[in-house]
Amino acid sequence: MQHFDRPRPTDGTPRGNLPLELDAFVGRSAELTRLTEALEGSRLVTVTGVGGVGKSRLAARTAARADGAWRVELAAVRDPDLVSYAVVESLGLTDQTSRAPRELLLDRLAGRQLLLVVDGFEHLVDACAALVGELLRHTPGLRVLAVGRRPLEIEGERLFPLAPLGDAEAVELFEERAAARVPGFALDDGNRSDVRELCRRLDGIPLAVELAAGRLSALSPAQLLSRLEDRFRLLTGGGRDALPRHRTLRTAIGWSHELCTSEERLLWSRLSVFAGRFDLEAAEYVCGGDGLHADHVLDVLGALLAQSVLAREETPAGPRYRMLDSVRAYGADWLAASGDAERLRRRHRDWYMGLATWCELDWFSPRQAEVAARVEAELPNLRRALEYCLTEPGETHLGQYLAGSLWFYWVGCGRLAEGRHWLERGVELDSDRDQSRLKALWVLGYVAILQGDTVSALTALQECREEALRTGNPTALAYAEHRAGCLALVGDDMRRAETLLRSALDRYHEIGELNSNVLMGQVELAMALAFQGDLPAAVRLCEDVRRVCEDHGERWALAYALYVLAYEALAAGDPARAGELLVRCLDIAHTFHDLLGTVLALELLALVTTVQGDPAEAAVLQGAAARLWPSVGLPLFGSAYYNVPHERCEADAREQLGDEGYEECVRAGERLGREAAVARALRRPGQRPPGAVPAPRRPAPDTQQPAVSHTSKGGGTTG
Repeated sequence: MQHFDRPRPTDGTPRGNLPLELDAFVGRSAELTRLTEALEGSRLVTVTGVGGVGKSRLAARTAARADGAWRVELAAVRDPDLVSYAVVESLGLTDQTSRAPRELLLDRLAGRQLLLVVDGFEHLVDACAALVGELLRHTPGLRVLAVGRRPLEIEGERLFPLAPLGDAEAVELFEERAAARVPGFALDDGNRSDVRELCRRLDGIPLAVELAAGRLSALSPAQLLSRLEDRFRLLTGGGRDALPRHRTLRTAIGWSHELCTSEERLLWSRLSVFAGRFDLEAAEYVCGGDGLHADHVLDVLGALLAQSVLAREETPAGPRYRMLDSVRAYGADWLAASGDAERLRRRHRDWYMGLATWCELDWFSPRQAEVAARVEAELPNLRRALEYCLTEPGETHLGQYLAGSLWFYWVGCGRLAEGRHWLERGVELDSDRDQSRLKALWVLGYVAILQGDTVSALTALQECREEALRTGNPTALAYAEHRAGCLALVGDDMRRAETLLRSALDRYHEIGELNSNVLMGQVELAMALAFQGDLPAAVRLCEDVRRVCEDHGERWALAYALYVLAYEALAAGDPARAGELLVRCLDIAHTFHDLLGTVLALELLALVTTVQGDPAEAAVLQGAAARLWPSVGLPLFGSAYYNVPHERCEADAREQLGDEGYEECVRAGERLGREAAVARALRRPGQRPPGAVPAPRRPAPDTQQPAVSHTSKGGGTTG
């Protein structure tokens, strides 16, 4: 099969996102071989079977044999419209245009060889089938390994029904998991028959076997078997016939549930309100109280962990917990039966509202990278909270506020498309809270600007400004004016941009606003001034931004200030300093997955490289930038101001390399993935380490001319 054991590409593109296995994989050698063979003969294979039978684990182990395997988890996704967003997110694709996610996937997967593992799709089968079918029709290098309790039922699908473990493998699994829970446990003549019968009664379903093994710290195998027999008799009126496998699993989960203490059962049901993974703080807030003190949550959580009801995972955002879908569904049924589900959903919403508010404030701090990682980890739960707010009566204003408060993530971390999805859903609904709606409007305008959608941006910002004036909201008015200035910058109206941005900055000062947005307003004003030839004033603004960023530990806005300072340094005849500034700018932008900052830095770095005498490397960087621009928007914004440095670099490189040599280098750059291109640019010889920022120097004199010729058309925005 062409997917397996292929030579690894050299473009630096990550080769997958499969999670590392935290415990031993037991048995299934025959199934692994057969599933691998099935993938060799079909581009779509669906592993089906009852819950808990080990579908996900088998698929992950099989996919790990492939070079280029990506896993999409859909269990936490509830909105069919978000299926394509989830795939984009899992593949690590970043796009800042207004293209629909499906269009982005078709474009970015064209020509690639990869295996896509789509897990937990059964509740979204129609949307998932439509997307998978379209991707398979248009991307010949794609193979899909689907995992669910039912088929996708699309053309070309090959089914792989997965049966439970055989007797010997089930016993082996029980022994391995039991030994991990109870040090020193081993099968012997005293317990072997009980364990074998226990696994047989559990039909060899791995999840049921693991739940049983998790009880060995309190019960012996004989006691486990006795209690399980009682449970089966209760359900079947004393019959000994084999139960259907789905009932066996539910019986095993219910039996494990009965063995829990009242507090453990209560926490189990309440934890089902989370989508995907969660952390201890969230569990304590959402699930504590009314029968379970928040201080006891940690101990009860530990007990559920020991019983395999929960799993613990280490992530960039710290340790997190998760439930398997079958276990979560059982808890959700109990929560609904208790009549407490609505209260828990509100508490879940409240926690993630608070988290988003805290993250928005903490974005303007040295913890920006931590904030970005935290929101990334919490995205499934934030989606759940947004969905709740935008579908429940009387909650619309909270959904608008939540979508607006996440502006830093949508804009600063490459999530424009999903941000626009939630923002547009929010502003389409009526709300009796003007402040929340106004925030959603200016953020929507900002996102639309960055996507190159001028009409939508103008519509949102105009409504925001009019409503801000009507309701006397100075904060919303400042933001609307700021983003209107940004829009003028994109539209090449430099005088209007300067007027609006100066007015917005004055308004920010009057209301005491200081954050990353305000700093970006200064940088955008600096660009408008630079494009009008006033480089000294632009430098003064950006040096001030740099000082504030250093005081507060802000890095995202700092990157754009460094870009403008590099622009001026190159104009002043100091390419070495310009290169140092751009390396730092690129390093920061790439850290936040900010494509706009990344590609701008690469473009100007190409000119610096030509000036420093390496036209071949400059052409490679231009090629790398050319590959990124379709994910950002119109190359160089269609701006003459940005295009002149590009044209100068190209002309100089062509003159020194010849047309054929230049084109060959550009093609080499276009073959580089984003990771490889950035790594190459950051390794430029003679540069300081990426963490070092050159010290500020005196601005260029007033007679200094900008690096680009002043034409009738220009513009562009860094933010």
